[in-house]
Amino acid sequence: MRRFNAFIKGLSLTQQLFMLIFFFVSFFAAFFFVYINNSIEDAIKEQIFESLDNTQQTLLSASTKNDIHTKAGNISSYTILAYYDTNNDLHLVLTQDLENGNIIDDSSQEWKQIYSIIPKMMKTNSTMPYHGIVNVDKQQLDTYYSLLKINDNRFLLSMTYSDNMHRLESMLVNSVVYITVIVVGFFFVVLMLWVITLIHPLNQIRNYIERVKLGKDATLHVNRKDEIGELADALVSMREELLRQEKTKEEMIHNISHDLKTPIATIKSYGESIKDGIYPYETLEKSVDVIIENADRLEQKVHSLLFMNRVEYLISQDSEGTKSNMKEIVETVVQNTKVIKPEIVIQTNLDEVLFDGLEEPWRVVVENIMENALRYAKTTIEIQLHPNTGLSIENDGPSLDENRIKTLFKPYEMGQGGRFGLGLSIVSKVVSANGYTVIGENTAKGVIFRINKKEV
Repeated sequence: MRRFNAFIKGLSLTQQLFMLIFFFVSFFAAFFFVYINNSIEDAIKEQIFESLDNTQQTLLSASTKNDIHTKAGNISSYTILAYYDTNNDLHLVLTQDLENGNIIDDSSQEWKQIYSIIPKMMKTNSTMPYHGIVNVDKQQLDTYYSLLKINDNRFLLSMTYSDNMHRLESMLVNSVVYITVIVVGFFFVVLMLWVITLIHPLNQIRNYIERVKLGKDATLHVNRKDEIGELADALVSMREELLRQEKTKEEMIHNISHDLKTPIATIKSYGESIKDGIYPYETLEKSVDVIIENADRLEQKVHSLLFMNRVEYLISQDSEGTKSNMKEIVETVVQNTKVIKPEIVIQTNLDEVLFDGLEEPWRVVVENIMENALRYAKTTIEIQLHPNTGLSIENDGPSLDENRIKTLFKPYEMGQGGRFGLGLSIVSKVVSANGYTVIGENTAKGVIFRINKKEV
């Protein structure tokens, strides 16, 4: 089974099409010769016997001799119609000589076999024709006959030969074969056209991917509304997004390098000045404070970068069934951050709520949102934590631009004041990994961040 699957997957669409046609034709041929052929023979036999019965009814419905002659003349030349009277031992072939009455010679073995049935039928009251097939010589054709009892002494016989059956069978078989060839040919042409419509856009997509892989300019226009068209649109959108992220990432690296360079340069210059006995900021103590402040800034930036790199590892740890007390996490973060800007009033309304996931990533989430809130808040920050509504952190800072809201949690996005949103991208990763959603919205007071459990 595996080898067969590997073989199928190794075929092109055109090869798969030819294989499909081959199996279809093979199946139909086997089905035709094994089943349909026998069914045709049975159907032809029934048709022949029904035709023989009809010739008998045609003669029985005649009222005069002329009428008999007329109706017998309309009977197929392939059918022999005979009349037998047991009282007079009279045999008449009605379809050969109606005027004079041709008495039949009983020397024919097939006629004797057929008439041997009459004594048996004389003992029955059946009004249904007796059907049979006679073959006195294996080298000759079969004789199909229908013997009808008119009364106890009179019988009507209609008969024909198997060459008629062969003609009908040949006609039916040829008709089925012709129809099959036409259907298969039409089916093949339609499938070929369909495969071509698939291969062309797939080749376009492949060439597009090859050019993108080589770093060349590439365009892709697939005018389709089906899954292939959706795939092409997704590839184009993905490339545009990757190019945009790459450009933003380069700008971010340039700006972060500059941000890191500034505190390093400050620390270096202040350290060299103090070493030379010069205090750049009035006194030794104030100059050292500047060094410590820049070192803290540098440490914070490096910490964000390092955590960004290892956040994937943290959220990938086996934390199934692990719960974190969000009330304790929020209280700890508030206690640690309210001294940063004591003038900002932090209001809390917290219930005991457990979130899925490890405690450390959730603490980083709250810290990053609080850091963002403290950066833009004017006077107050309000934190709500409830079982039904989840966690919300609202500040009374300036409203966000609508375009900024759309890219708020994307990595490497520049925020207000020229700052890059690494913190919020970390928030998005942690929240999503634990089965929650985070959104940022403008409110009448300012800006609010909401974290809720994903709806199942």
